[in-house]
Amino acid sequence: MAVCLPDALEHRIRRHAENCYPNEACGLLTGHRDGELITVTDVHESENVTDADPKTGFEIDPKLRFDLMRALEAAKDGTEIVGHYHSHPDHPAEPSATDLSMTYETDFVWLICSVTEAGTTQLNAFKPREDRSRFEPLELR
Repeated sequence: MAVCLPDALEHRIRRHAENCYPNEACGLLTGHRDGELITVTDVHESENVTDADPKTGFEIDPKLRFDLMRALEAAKDGTEIVGHYHSHPDHPAEPSATDLSMTYETDFVWLICSVTEAGTTQLNAFKPREDRSRFEPLELR
């Protein structure tokens, strides 16, 4: 499976991660699925509404998700929420044990962006296994 992320959207994710540093940034990804290819067509930044430490955890604003779901349903153009992104301040762009514990939708793409005080580094894509035992890396185009 592969994820197609246009450069402009990658840039938005990276800027969001840098602007939120040292806290985790997060947001939703919308797009289309075509067999083994997921194409991201938009990025929807969220406030990190976690009750935990925002430097080590994230929660996407549920209102954003519900509003977006309603808008996509009304548009009826095949666009859907295909995943989400978040940053890992001062840590690698790899899923953490906390990320694994937060896995519910196994069809969602997880984009993880590593960010430091100097800026972003890696941006990687993952998908949880159906049994939620671990994440599988995805090709990011």
